[in-house]
Amino acid sequence: MLMRHTYRPALVAAALATATTAVHAQDTRALVRYVDSVANAAVAEHRTAGVSVAIVKNGRTVLAKGYGFADLENDVPATAETVYRIGSITKQFTSAGIMRLVEQGKVSLDDTLQKFLPDFPTQGNRVTVRHLLNHTSGIKSYTSLGPKWRKVIRNDLPTDSMVALFANEPFDFKPGDKWRYDNSGYFLLGMIIEKVSGKPYGQYVKDEFFTPLGLHSTIYCDQAPLIRHRAQGYAPQPSGGFINAEPLSMTQPYAAGSLCSNVTDLAAWTLALSSGKVVSPASYKQMSTPLTLNDGKPLTYGFGLGAGTVGGHRQVSHNGGINGFVSELHHYPDDSLVTVVLTNTGALAATQIERAIARRALGIKLLAAVPIDAAALQRLVGEYQVDDARVRVSVEGGHLRVQIPGGPSFGLKHVGGGRFVSADNDDEQYEFAAGTPAPSFVRREGGSEMTATRVP
Repeated sequence: MLMRHTYRPALVAAALATATTAVHAQDTRALVRYVDSVANAAVAEHRTAGVSVAIVKNGRTVLAKGYGFADLENDVPATAETVYRIGSITKQFTSAGIMRLVEQGKVSLDDTLQKFLPDFPTQGNRVTVRHLLNHTSGIKSYTSLGPKWRKVIRNDLPTDSMVALFANEPFDFKPGDKWRYDNSGYFLLGMIIEKVSGKPYGQYVKDEFFTPLGLHSTIYCDQAPLIRHRAQGYAPQPSGGFINAEPLSMTQPYAAGSLCSNVTDLAAWTLALSSGKVVSPASYKQMSTPLTLNDGKPLTYGFGLGAGTVGGHRQVSHNGGINGFVSELHHYPDDSLVTVVLTNTGALAATQIERAIARRALGIKLLAAVPIDAAALQRLVGEYQVDDARVRVSVEGGHLRVQIPGGPSFGLKHVGGGRFVSADNDDEQYEFAAGTPAPSFVRREGGSEMTATRVP
């Protein structure tokens, strides 16, 4: 009898563990079925030619899979091994490269740009490495130069020629006064890495990161080399179907967006980076923790990584968009969840798929939409100015849509009292000022605030 009582707690614990495991397995199977349905729908609806997805939970791969086609013309299916251009996800590799040089004492975050590139005309401004890393330098982004850049995007240009495109452009603002996404800053960081390390950028990240970490499908994405499992990039057509994406020389994105990878490599990279296996925990904290502007206003961007929340769940993330490809890489550290979605079509599918997966995996229930009459929506329609960019607000199918230059449009959902949130993220809030038409709106997310003023 004593023996039976002694083992009863162990038996109960074992039964509970078995039941918990069964529930987790059931939840995992349900999540996989959900991802299958979302990804297959995106392909069937021609929102993307192909898509690859990886989900890692508690360090274990829940799913790594492809849907649709990596190459439409040759009927090559997308798989977990398919290699995509990842665009601006490249920036966290560049940032990690700089932080490794900081740890080695070869670079300081407070070093000036001119210490490494003395010929760059800073126009009387003190630009630091830190400014370049968090997009607060004020240097004009070459991708915002319009025809001046677009007429050369197919040309293979040396770094000096690329820098000449933007070096003499007036600064957008004094360093540290504002935040503006800046590919020029990360281009210059690549040049700093080359000067300090003595290696070409692509060779440096290979030697420091790709080879040691076993990221065998992550590579500088030149056109000429043969890259196994490389996907072709496409652009959607308004009438349906796809065309080949506009060519782009990969000398142009360079350290701001030149890398290729697959979903399993990116998931492994995220786990290694966040666990101190790439840079020190202190360096990673700097990369993933936003600073403030000169006036004390908080940012939502660290060094090559964005920080925010989705449904109250903390996330560290970045996305990428480059001709024919859109990528999403998200880490939800408090939930031990990593999601990776890569698509080979220049459209919003990757963003939609990742957000749907995250909501399901995190158990996020979105706020219900509240009806709003057509007249109330119509007073919000128009163009609004944010710094040098114009944001267009329109009505489509009884819902507001927002179009930001250079990006896909996205929907807003009315949640009552004239307040709106992004259709797939309640943490991204929009509030329009009173008046007909509305004179302005404020966008809030993660403690940051942005005001857009109506263009007459």
